[in-house]
Amino acid sequence: MARAGLTVDRVVEAAADLADEIGFEKVTLSALARHFGVKDASLYSHVRNLQDLRTRVALLAGGELIDQIAEAVAGRAAKDALAAFAGAYREYALAHPGRYAATQIPVDQDLVAASPAFRRTAEITYGMLRAYGLDEPDLTDAVRLLRSTFHGYCALEAGGGFGAARDVDRSWAKAVEALHVALTHWPGEGPEGA
Repeated sequence: MARAGLTVDRVVEAAADLADEIGFEKVTLSALARHFGVKDASLYSHVRNLQDLRTRVALLAGGELIDQIAEAVAGRAAKDALAAFAGAYREYALAHPGRYAATQIPVDQDLVAASPAFRRTAEITYGMLRAYGLDEPDLTDAVRLLRSTFHGYCALEAGGGFGAARDVDRSWAKAVEALHVALTHWPGEGPEGA
């Protein structure tokens, strides 16, 4: 019998909050059960196991992240949209470190395909990049460039990896500007096999 007041949504939201507090990798069913003042077994009425819980947190966080990005890019195009997208991404990653870490875990591709948040992420990201005149396979390459740049920067910043005196916000702005230049002057595929 499920504990009164516990729902899947409450359990997942609490796990996401706990992840921001103590780190995503430290979230366990035992820690979550202590948070609710219940036995571990009570949570199994709501999630199958720790992997199920982590996947649900990843889907929740992915939805929150794209909602924040969508709001930031609304009505913008090209460089303005890129800067808004990048800013919203960085803001979320730094404000919600545990949730953000959840967005980086591998998730079953069937769940990804079924997730409205992940479809919306693709629509917004690819829509922004189409303003640069990109089509496949360049769109996929550009998405990978943006994700690796944004993630790398945010991970280094969150971990205190930038020790130089240069202001990290100015470096971020330069990185976004460099991405805009790269997207504007995207290299062609070239000859087959090149």
